[in-house]
Amino acid sequence: MAERTLRGARLGGQSFEDERGIEFAARQQVGYRCSRGHTFEITMSVEADIPAIWECPRCGAEALSTSGIEPEVKVEKPARTHWDMLLERRSEKELEDILKERLELLRGGEIGPAHLHRATQKPSRATAKKRVKSA
Repeated sequence: MAERTLRGARLGGQSFEDERGIEFAARQQVGYRCSRGHTFEITMSVEADIPAIWECPRCGAEALSTSGIEPEVKVEKPARTHWDMLLERRSEKELEDILKERLELLRGGEIGPAHLHRATQKPSRATAKKRVKSA
């Protein structure tokens, strides 16, 4: 297998094909300038869509085209919050009624953590049934 390799050839090396009869694509130079004042040119095809923004090879900042091409302004919709999604399902009046109902249950000791319940409260139905069975 080593006998079939071309001597002197390397990866990324030169092509041994002749360039006669080959017509290269038309090219253009596109200039860019970054916010730090660096200017540079990129070679692109004449048929290519020229981007308005290109990364500066020196500092990595965004560079704008010097040919006057403006970047597209994308309209971003605002993020939906939990409150927005809640209002899609219920009205504020319904939410107030639910809140009032849940607060009454919490204050009455029927729901919520045990450490929030007052000792002077009357026991719930489930607790009363357990006491009757154990006695």
